[in-house]
Amino acid sequence: MSAFAELRELIVGAVGREGAIDGLLLSVVDAPTPPMSSLATPTFALVAQGRKRLALGEQVFEYGAGDYLVVSVDLPVTGHFVEASKEKPCLGVGLELRPELIASLLLDSTEKPGGPVRGLTVSPASADLVDAVIRLLRLVDQPDDARVLAPLVQREILWRLLRSPQGAAVREIGLADSSLSHVARVIRWIRDHYTEPFRIEDLAAMAGMSTSAFHRHFRTVTELTPIQFQKKIRLQEARLRVVGLGEDVTSAGYAVGYDSPSQFSREYRREFGTPPSRDVGVLA
Repeated sequence: MSAFAELRELIVGAVGREGAIDGLLLSVVDAPTPPMSSLATPTFALVAQGRKRLALGEQVFEYGAGDYLVVSVDLPVTGHFVEASKEKPCLGVGLELRPELIASLLLDSTEKPGGPVRGLTVSPASADLVDAVIRLLRLVDQPDDARVLAPLVQREILWRLLRSPQGAAVREIGLADSSLSHVARVIRWIRDHYTEPFRIEDLAAMAGMSTSAFHRHFRTVTELTPIQFQKKIRLQEARLRVVGLGEDVTSAGYAVGYDSPSQFSREYRREFGTPPSRDVGVLA
C-alpha cells in the first residue's frame, strides 16, 4: 500500500475521534462547496485527496493531494472545495500550530530569523513529513501509546515543518519578539475591536514599529491593509448575524461598526456576491 493510500484510509477511519490526539484536525468533504468566508487560525494542513482553493486579499492559493498549507496568523479567508465527490472525497489532516511547542524546538534549530514572512503559504509535502503524519494517525486507535508517543510525533512534524521551505513562517510563530508576533498582536486587537475606528500610527506603536515598517509587514503577512483586514472581519461577523441569527440588515450593519446602511449593503454584496437582505435568516 502506498503512503498516500494508507493516509487516506487512516483519515477516514479517524473521523469523529480527533479528540484522541490533542490538536489533531481532520476534514472529509464529499462534494464541491460554494465559497465560504472564515477566520483561519495558525494551522498546518496536509491534503491526501481532492483539492481546495483559498483566497486571501487578491491572492488565490490552490492546493491538492500531496500539498500542505501553513497558516501562521489569524487571517480572514474565503475558501471552497473544488475537487470532491462521494467516490473520492477531499481528505485532509492537520495540526494546530501552537507557539509554545514551536518555541521549544527553536533551541535546537540553527536557522536564523529572516525578513517578513507571509501568513499563508502552500508547498509540496516531503516524504518524511507525510510519514510522520501517518505515524501520528496510527496512534488514534492506540490510546495508551498515544498518550506517550503522540507528543513526540507532533514534535517531529513541527521539526519537519521548521526544516521545510515554509520553515521561516513556522519559526516566526514560536518567536516572541518576531515581526510576525508583533503583527499578530495587532491582528488580535483588530479582531477583538473590529467595530472601533483606529489610526495606523496607533497600530504601528502597538507593534513596536515605525508606521512605514508596520504597513509593509502587515501587508506582507496578511495580503491586506489594516483597513481591508478590519472590513473583512466586520463583514464576516455581519454575515453570521444576518444568516445565522436572522438579524435585520440595518441592525447587523450598525452592530459591526457601519454608520451607513447603504455602504454596509454595498460592501456586503461585493464581499459575498448577494445583498444582505437575501441572506436574512437563511440558517436561523
